[in-house]
Amino acid sequence: MTFESPWWTLLAVPALIFLARVLDVSVGTLRISMVARGHRVLAPVLGFFESLIWLVAISQVVQHLDRVVHYLAWAAGYAAGTWVGLVLEEKLAFGLVAVRIITAEDASDMLKELEEAEFDTTSFAARGLKGRVRLLFSVIRRRDLERFQTIVERRHPNAFVSISDVRAASEGFGTRTPPRSRRRSQLRK
Repeated sequence: MTFESPWWTLLAVPALIFLARVLDVSVGTLRISMVARGHRVLAPVLGFFESLIWLVAISQVVQHLDRVVHYLAWAAGYAAGTWVGLVLEEKLAFGLVAVRIITAEDASDMLKELEEAEFDTTSFAARGLKGRVRLLFSVIRRRDLERFQTIVERRHPNAFVSISDVRAASEGFGTRTPPRSRRRSQLRK
């Protein structure tokens, strides 16, 4: 088998282009996430590898401009890389999020459970469109978001919840995480 054989140009090159695009777009998605969170060292390192992989992939496409299958591999790799990057970013769950909860109901039960789960939560009496409401605010690690949301949904399923990324928070605020043994026992409940 040579690099000029039909097998190579019809199957192997498109597969390599596809895989390179999946890799470079996934790395690009993570790089953008790191830029948004202010990671000044990791973001450029990821950018270096992203562009290097992209150059390898585009060089293969340019060498074989007469093959439509290479264009299709390029586009499919881009689409798959976008999906893989989003899944990776979600699984890695870097950083902090701000969670705001607005409920018209008494929130003391939810506040107590959030405190027991070691989530720092600030509560305010507020006024909404339909009268008095309770506003709760927490800054938590993204990896703890699902556990936090489970508590909120169980206690106040009709509460309005908004979540946004936090670039930075001062030490000690919203960064407390329960010990692993306690976390496991809470998840079993």
